[in-house]
Amino acid sequence: MSSLGRMLGVLDLFDDTRLTRTAEDIAAAMEVSLPTGYRYVRTLLEAGLLQRVENSHYTLGPRIILLDHYIRKADPVLREGIPVMRELVEKTGFDCVTSGLFGTQVLDTHREMGGAPATLAYGRGRPRPLFQGGAPKVLLASFTPVQLRKVFDARHDEIVRCGLPAEWSEFRKYFAGIRKAGHYVSVGELEPQLAAVAAPILKSDGSAWAALSLVLDTSRLAIVDIRKLVQLVTEGAARIGGRLA
Repeated sequence: MSSLGRMLGVLDLFDDTRLTRTAEDIAAAMEVSLPTGYRYVRTLLEAGLLQRVENSHYTLGPRIILLDHYIRKADPVLREGIPVMRELVEKTGFDCVTSGLFGTQVLDTHREMGGAPATLAYGRGRPRPLFQGGAPKVLLASFTPVQLRKVFDARHDEIVRCGLPAEWSEFRKYFAGIRKAGHYVSVGELEPQLAAVAAPILKSDGSAWAALSLVLDTSRLAIVDIRKLVQLVTEGAARIGGRLA
C-alpha cells in the first residue's frame, strides 16, 4: 500500500467503539513509527479530515460532513428514489429506507419518516449486519454465484451465528429463493420490535443499485396487508430502477 493509502487508512480506525484516538494509538494501529503517525495526523488535520478534541485525542473532522452533503446531492439512487419513497410513505404511513452495499458493508443511505417514525438502531452511515434484515438479504440475493461464494467462504462463522445455512449448496439455494421472489419480509431479525419489507433496485445486468424497504412495528403485522406492502415496495423499486436505467 502506498504512503497515501496508509495515511487515508487512519480514517478506518474510527468506529462506534473507538470514536477518538491519540497519535500514539494511530501509529501503533497502523504499525508505523511515532513520527510517521504524527505526520499522518498533521496532514489529515490540515485537510479537515481529522480534528483535535480534548486531551490530545483526535476524531473525524468536519470536512467529512461537507463531503456527505455532496454525496447526497450526487447519489443517483437518492435523486430518482426520494420522490418514490415519499409516495410510499404517504400511501402507507410507514418509514421508507434505501440501503446500499459498499464492499461488504450495508449502509442505509436515506430515510423518509412515516407518521410514527420507528426507532432505528442503524441509520445513515452506521454499518448494518450483512446477514440480518430485509435490505441486506435482497442485496446479497442479487450477487452472482461467484460473488456469493466469496462471501460464504470469508464470513462462514458469522453466517452460522445468524442462523443461515452452513452448507454452500443450501446457502446458495436460500438466496436464490429470495432472488426469485423479488422481495424479502423480515420480522424481528435485526431489531425485535421491527419488521421490514424489502426489494432490490436492480440494474439491467441483474445486480443491485440499492435496496428499498418499508419499516414498521411488528405490532402492526396483525392489521396490515403484507401482500399489498410487498406489491408497493417491489413496484417502487422497479420504478426507481427504470428511471436509473
